Amino acid sequence: MCGIVGIQGSEEVVSNIYDSLLIIQHRGQDAAGIVTYSDKFNIRKGEGLVRDAFQQENLNYLKGNIGIGHVRYPTLGGMGAENAQPFISNTPYGIAFAFNGNIINFDSLKEKLEKDNRRIIISTSDAELLLNLLSEELSQNPNFSPDFLFEAIKRLFEKVKGSYSVVALIKDKGILAFRDPYGIKPLIFGKKENNFCVVSESVVLDTLGYNIERDVLPGEAIFFSTDGKLYTKKISEEKHCPCIFEYVYFARPDSIIDGISVYEARLNLGKNLAKEIRKKGINIDIVVPVPDTSRPVAISLAEELNVKYREGLMKNRYIGRTFIMPHQSKREELIRIKLSPVKEIMKGKKVLLVDDSIVRGTTSKKIVQLIRDAGAKEVHFASSSPPLKYPCYYGIDMQTKGEFIACKRSEENVREMIGVDSLTYQSVEGLIEAVSNDKVKNFCTACFTGEYPIKANAQEVQRIESSRGCKN
Repeated sequence: MCGIVGIQGSEEVVSNIYDSLLIIQHRGQDAAGIVTYSDKFNIRKGEGLVRDAFQQENLNYLKGNIGIGHVRYPTLGGMGAENAQPFISNTPYGIAFAFNGNIINFDSLKEKLEKDNRRIIISTSDAELLLNLLSEELSQNPNFSPDFLFEAIKRLFEKVKGSYSVVALIKDKGILAFRDPYGIKPLIFGKKENNFCVVSESVVLDTLGYNIERDVLPGEAIFFSTDGKLYTKKISEEKHCPCIFEYVYFARPDSIIDGISVYEARLNLGKNLAKEIRKKGINIDIVVPVPDTSRPVAISLAEELNVKYREGLMKNRYIGRTFIMPHQSKREELIRIKLSPVKEIMKGKKVLLVDDSIVRGTTSKKIVQLIRDAGAKEVHFASSSPPLKYPCYYGIDMQTKGEFIACKRSEENVREMIGVDSLTYQSVEGLIEAVSNDKVKNFCTACFTGEYPIKANAQEVQRIESSRGCKN
């Protein structure tokens, strides 16, 4: 999971790209980068949060009325600034490139590209590989046209296996964006007069005052030329299969992805989770969310059960999202700094904690202990998603079965390990029903069900599971 944005305007775009990256900072905290084009490519990349990666002198340097940006969330590969995006290729036209996703057949594609085309991939980032693959396809014809561009992307689709949403700046030509054939990662675009913006989440378009046009379709490429014309082509016709974890955790609640309101989806998750609580006959006094993503779920659940909702955990707003930090030890270390219980609310109460998921269980266990130390009489736990059991090969930092507490354990075993009086999971059916709308009813639920829309062979699985670190 990363965040990408591309903007073409009538004035300097760097301030809007910078603001966009701040808005989608929740999609990646490891590194950030911006490329603009004036009479040359201007680039700045750095590790850390957006506010740390860019100083005013950097923004002053990034001239031009067209540019792209990226915030990075590490999943596989190597650490360090060399993996920060965007990447630039000087051939055939000059292309800056940013990417969100994960390429399953990375090794075989890299080996073939370096052997046949003598291109060297310096970083361990999928983005650099994909950029070089696209550059090779485009180098077959020096005469640029949107039709030739779409043909090149079609050939790219035939080679690349995995999830990918892409935005690219093509020198003197315009902004290109495309989405993998299954549409696993989100991508949406909007217009404002003659200005164009394509981005991971709709909240950016709302904030910057763009009129939302629509989501980029799965298997579709769009190209916004420097003369203000929009070209689109649906290249692939695979079954749309967006990542359902976007609605559970990753996306901002004020975003709309593939026509589905993230906030409304989370309210629905709360209603369906309340049904599971009722089945167990659990008696509780208050419902407390683990901030922030589970808040709408907890509100809706409390309303359905007619139980008091309370903000029993105060979040330190200066601590980032611990789930997307690259090391488990760092996640655990920051829990007590990040969350502080309101003892007056907890003391003597039967507390139902609501969280979006339970991954490794260590974080949940520490939060439960915080509540017990605050004087709670009982601590119950409800997860707005089903048990996570299977690795994600599409760009979420969950690549090995061993990371999941629920992989080979019963619900009762998990309950004992995290130290709660009761544990309730959302059902898979309840999850899908809560998120679906009239147009989108099919989702990637592989991390819950093991049903992968894009299969990985044994060699690819071995590589993914052995390469813990940060590729995006």
